[in-house]
Amino acid sequence: MHKQHVTALLYGWITVLGLILVASFILALLLRFTSFNEPTLSWVTLIIGLLSLFIGGMAAGMKGKEKGWMIGSVTGVGFTLFIFLVQYLGYQQGFTLEQSLHHMGYIAAALLGGSVGVNIVGPQPTEN
Repeated sequence: MHKQHVTALLYGWITVLGLILVASFILALLLRFTSFNEPTLSWVTLIIGLLSLFIGGMAAGMKGKEKGWMIGSVTGVGFTLFIFLVQYLGYQQGFTLEQSLHHMGYIAAALLGGSVGVNIVGPQPTEN
């Protein structure tokens, strides 16, 4: 991997982390001060996760400027690996089938975001 790709991945992961933290704070406030209930929470968190990974993949793709599908995929896999390690090492629990399906969707969203991000930037001039 080039230094540019590593920088792009860091941008993607920081974007995902930032979006997830802001969304978590807002959801915590909603749970505390409104009648927002937990069954609704699972769908909302899934949608927030998919959007966050898409935007993070897009940020990584825009920064990487090439191979958006690869940068997006690695962004999603890195996020999933981080979540798995926290859950496994911190709580001694692996992924359930439902969580595995969610994370496959997260990786797909990041892959799609990376591809879109590269194409937003446009084609790069070739070096001779």
